[in-house]
Amino acid sequence: GEDCPVFDGMYQFSQISAGGSIGGAIKLNNGETDIAINWAGGLHHAKKSEASGFCYINDVVLSILELLKYHPRVLYIDIDVHHGDGVEEAFYTTNRVMTVSFHKFGEFFPGTGALKDIGAGNGKHYSI
Repeated sequence: GEDCPVFDGMYQFSQISAGGSIGGAIKLNNGETDIAINWAGGLHHAKKSEASGFCYINDVVLSILELLKYHPRVLYIDIDVHHGDGVEEAFYTTNRVMTVSFHKFGEFFPGTGALKDIGAGNGKHYSI
């Protein structure tokens, strides 16, 4: 889309963003730290096969997948003004990840995250 133009260094940027989040998850899994923050991360709009909302790669999803290697469940809390649609979509049908998004809703990007969107299948009631 227009909000995700191709630019020089896009691949390297994506490596840095995703690598920071995955690296933080690995440190958490190995007990090397109790807190991990990636200031270049939080790109919660990217989907499995689509860049969206200035997000080219979803580092949040990748780090949650890393955390799931060691932990039975993960709670993801999104406090951005925009709905974390990419993260919710990735885990919409599983009960291993609960996604909680505090966001503005209505005629506001990305236009998702209605109260009725609560997950599906095993993930029902795991998207809030």
